[in-house]
Amino acid sequence: MTATATDSTDNQHAVAQGHAVRHPALAALTVGAIGVVFGDIGTSPLYAFREALSQSAADGIDPSEILGVLSLALWTLFLVVTIKYVIFLMRADNQGEGGVLALAALARRSLGLRSRFALILGAAGASLFYGDAIITPALSVLSAMEGLRTIPAAASIFDEGVIRLCTIVILIGLFLLQSRGTAHVSKLFGPICILWFLVIGGLGIWHIADEPSIARVIWPGYGIRFLASHGVVGLFVLGAVFLTVTGAEALTADMGHFGRLPIRIGWFSLVLPALTLNYLGQGAFALSALERAAASGQTFTNQDWFFLMAPEAFRPALIVLAGMATVIAAQAVITGAFSLTQQAIQLGFLPRLRVRQTSADFQGQIYLPAINWLLLFGVLVLVIQFKTSSAMAAAYGIAVTGTMVVTTCLAYLVVRHRWGWRRPLALAAILPFLTLDLIFFGANILRVIEGGWVPLLVGAGVGLIIYTWVRGRGIVSAFEKRQAIPIVDLAAALAKRPPERVPGTAVFLTANPASAPGALLHNLKHNKVLHAQNLIVTIRTADRPMVQPEYRAHVERLDDDFATVTLTYGFMETPDVPRDLPRELGVEQKQMGLNPMKTSYFIGRNTLKPEADKGMPLWQDRLFMFLQRNASDPTDFLRIPPGKVLELGEQVTV
Repeated sequence: MTATATDSTDNQHAVAQGHAVRHPALAALTVGAIGVVFGDIGTSPLYAFREALSQSAADGIDPSEILGVLSLALWTLFLVVTIKYVIFLMRADNQGEGGVLALAALARRSLGLRSRFALILGAAGASLFYGDAIITPALSVLSAMEGLRTIPAAASIFDEGVIRLCTIVILIGLFLLQSRGTAHVSKLFGPICILWFLVIGGLGIWHIADEPSIARVIWPGYGIRFLASHGVVGLFVLGAVFLTVTGAEALTADMGHFGRLPIRIGWFSLVLPALTLNYLGQGAFALSALERAAASGQTFTNQDWFFLMAPEAFRPALIVLAGMATVIAAQAVITGAFSLTQQAIQLGFLPRLRVRQTSADFQGQIYLPAINWLLLFGVLVLVIQFKTSSAMAAAYGIAVTGTMVVTTCLAYLVVRHRWGWRRPLALAAILPFLTLDLIFFGANILRVIEGGWVPLLVGAGVGLIIYTWVRGRGIVSAFEKRQAIPIVDLAAALAKRPPERVPGTAVFLTANPASAPGALLHNLKHNKVLHAQNLIVTIRTADRPMVQPEYRAHVERLDDDFATVTLTYGFMETPDVPRDLPRELGVEQKQMGLNPMKTSYFIGRNTLKPEADKGMPLWQDRLFMFLQRNASDPTDFLRIPPGKVLELGEQVTV
C-alpha cells in the first residue's frame, strides 16, 4: 500500500517548505532553538571534562595534561560543531529538513537508480541513533543527580543507591508525560536553557579570573603535544573528549522546526561562548586545585569540577537547574526518536507503528507508544546496570561518532551529485571531516569493553529489524507481482463481460497501481460483484519532508468504472486517505463524485507462512511475521474509518 516516490513522480508534485505552523519572529525561533536543539550538547559540561581528564589520571595528573585535555575539548567544539555542522552541513538540507534520514532521502534523489547505497547509509545512521537515544536521558539525568554528592551536608544521605533511585523516578515521570505532549511545557524550555547557559558561562568567567593564563589553551599545540606524548592513553582521552560534542546531530535534525538562521544565531551568540567559558573555567579551577594540592603536599584527585565550581551555598540551586536542563536534553532526544521513527516508517524501513498527534497547532508534536516504552525500558536497564555516569560515559561516544561518519558520507553524495561539485573539490571538502570522524570513531572503539558494546548492540538489533522488514516486504511484493494482472487488461475484460454491479465507491489500496490489487481480484472471485466506481489508490512517500495539499492527489481515469489515484506524502507527514481522496473524479462522459458515506475500503492482507527452503532463513521468517503481526492496523495508520474496511488476501511463503 505504500511505496517510495520515484523521480518521475517528484516531477509531477510540488513540495511545501517547512511545517504547517511557523513563528514569524526570528527572536522567538532562536529562543525555541536554544531550548530544544542545544539541550544535549549544553549539558555535556556536567561530565565531559571530568571524564576526559580521568582517562589520563592513572599515573597522576600534571598541569600539561589539564591544558592538553582542555585544548582538545575546545578544538573538538570548534572543528566538529562549528565548522562541520553549523557552517557546512546545515547547508545540506532537504526542503528545510535535516537529520540522517532527510540527508539520505536527498542523496537518494540525487543518485537516482544508484540510490541503494544512500538507503543503506540512512538505515545504518538511524540504527545507531537509537543507541544514542537510550544513553542520553540516562547519562544526562544521572550526572545532574550526582551533583547532590558535592553538597557536604547531603553527601551521607545521597549515596549511589539513592541517586539512582532519584534518577529512575525522574526518568519514569518524563516518559509517562510523553503521551500528553510537550506543547505547553516546551514554552519553558527556551528560557530555562538560556538561564542555564548564562549560569555556566558566568561560573566559567568567575574561575578564569583566578587563572587567566588558562586562555592559552586556545592554541591547538597543547592538544597536539598531549596526543603525541601519551600514545594509547591519548586515544582514550580523545574518545572521552568527544563527549563535549554529543548532541551535535540535533543541529541539523531540528532545522525543519526552527530553520538554519535561528540555530546559527543561538550557537554563535550564546551556546558556543557559554560552553567555551565553562570549559575554560573548569580547567582553571582544576589547575588551581592542583597547585593547592602540590603546595600542601596532598594527592591531587580528579573531581566533579562542574558542581564544585559553584559556591556551596548556591550549589543546591545549580543542581536543580542542571536537573531541569538534563530533563530538557532527554526530552529533545525522545522527541527526536519519535520523529526519526515516523520518517523510517514512511520510507519503508520499519513496520507501521501507532502515531498519535499531541498538538493541534504543531505537526511535529507526535507520540509513538511503542517507541516510548522501549526507550524507557532501555534507559532504566542502563541506569541499573552502569550505576554511575562515569561508567556510562564509556558507552556514549560510539553511537554518536558512528552516526557522524554516516552523515559525512551522505554529505559527500549530496555535495558530489546534488550540488554538482567536481570529485576533487568534493573530496577536498569532505575528506577532512571524514578523517576527523574516523579518528574519533577509532578512539571510541577502544572503549567497547567498558560499555561501548551497548549502543553497538542496540544499533545492530535495529539494523537487523530494518533489514528483515525491507527484505520480507520485497519477497511479498515479488509474490504479488507474479500473481498480478494489469489493471488495464482487467478493466477492459470487465467492460466486455460486466459482473453484478452494486452502488457506491470501492477504494482498493495497493503498492502497484499498474496491476489489479489482490483484494479486487478476491472480491470478484468470491463476491462476484463490482462497485459503480472503483479507485485503485497508492500511497507514495516522496524524498522530501512535506508535499503541498494541492499536489497531493494525482488521478488517472482508466474508464467509466476505474480510476487510479496516487496520494503522495512527505516523509514527515502522516497519511490521511479519506481526507485527501479527491471529492470529484472527472471523466469526459460524466462527473463522478466521491460520497464518503457510500465508500468502502478494501485492503489486501496476506497470511504469511514460514519455510526454511525458500526466501529468508526460518528465524528471519519468524521475525518478519512477528513484525507484521505487531504492526499498526493499516486503517489506523491511513486514518480510514474501521467500520468501512474489508480485508481480503491469501497465503504467502516468506
